[in-house]
Amino acid sequence: MFHFDNRVEKLADEALKTAKEEFNRIDSITEYNQQKMLKAFIDNGVSEAMFAESTGYGYNDRGREVIDRVFAQAVGAEDSMVRHNFTCGTHTLAVALFGVLRPGDTMLCVTGLPYDTIQPVIGIDGKGSGMGSLTECGVKYEQIDLNEKGEIDFATVEKRLERGGVKMVYLQRSRGYSLRPSLSVANIKKVIDITRKTCDAMVMVDNCYGEWTETIEPTDVGADLMAGSLIKNPGGGIAKTGGYIAGKKEYVELCSYRLTTPGLGREVGCTLGHSRELFMGIFNGPHVVGEALKVAAFTSALFTLMGFDPTPSVGETRHDIIQAVRLVKEENLIAFCQGLQKGSPIDSFVVPEPWDMPGYDSKVIMAAGAFTLGSSIELSADAPLREPYAVWLQGGLNFHSGKVAVMYAAEEVLKALDKQGEK
Repeated sequence: MFHFDNRVEKLADEALKTAKEEFNRIDSITEYNQQKMLKAFIDNGVSEAMFAESTGYGYNDRGREVIDRVFAQAVGAEDSMVRHNFTCGTHTLAVALFGVLRPGDTMLCVTGLPYDTIQPVIGIDGKGSGMGSLTECGVKYEQIDLNEKGEIDFATVEKRLERGGVKMVYLQRSRGYSLRPSLSVANIKKVIDITRKTCDAMVMVDNCYGEWTETIEPTDVGADLMAGSLIKNPGGGIAKTGGYIAGKKEYVELCSYRLTTPGLGREVGCTLGHSRELFMGIFNGPHVVGEALKVAAFTSALFTLMGFDPTPSVGETRHDIIQAVRLVKEENLIAFCQGLQKGSPIDSFVVPEPWDMPGYDSKVIMAAGAFTLGSSIELSADAPLREPYAVWLQGGLNFHSGKVAVMYAAEEVLKALDKQGEK
């Protein structure tokens, strides 16, 4: 079995005790969501025949049609599209944005600057220039920054919407490379309520990393559209690629014309034998998200005991699977990622090093030993090398292996601290 520094063993035992109440809360959420998913499978009569491969145009693919209904029911939406054709979360979000926005429309982002890879899609600050970004296609972009606490400025949102002229209110649920809180469904609902009261704009949510972390989803409380990646939460670590769009039927239909072509929409698109893994993935999603949340809660408890400042903190309500830890120094950050890699099932022998990643103004270090390349429901960690030298950890197919990897990360950080003490 694994052998760790005695200090790590003792701290891990204490962390488990500290996180026990949070684990119980996570188990309750997981059970509810897993039963909700099971009911959606039963109600829609999922059968072996629906896993059959279709080729060519993919006309009348029964599995493709039924998985859309299953997922829509599970997230409380009128309709959904679950497809392997979506290459990543950013692509899925881009299809949704281009699907419903038209030249002259105004998109209002109320959660501050969106994540790096979405900026070229919108065309913020000239990014995406010459690539056919939304702004190049005549869509106007406005933004309302978060307040000093990193929360939505509801009063400012309401004042802007009262002036009219907004087609889409856009929210990013997860924190990205920031330390602001992730959005709860309750706060998303506040924005929806304000929108309904003041204007006829639609509300779209980037739900990446947030699926199944609560017992309800944004579409349960009236979001018109939401989207996410299947190699994050909803794919359960089984889907090898893909994404989903869910929401009001009219908007999902418009998105289908962007995914394929106007006039054809969702009537075409062969599944090429991917249906089984997509069905298995979304079925497994709620359970795996519960395991990932436990890994995050354990990490928070352990590194709090080590004297660091994690967010969310121990016992804090979680609305996505991301756990950030401020590690104070560059050496600690590198040590954390190298330790986590040592506990990964794939490429455990690899030693992560900081590198100049395109699109970032600082060197970035990443740890990821995943069965599916880039899968962030599998345990991974990454961070830019800049103050406050925080690392963002997410995922974990099961808590028991995730715990080992986090303990390796803690051990390497302790070694780094020991070296700093010797100087």
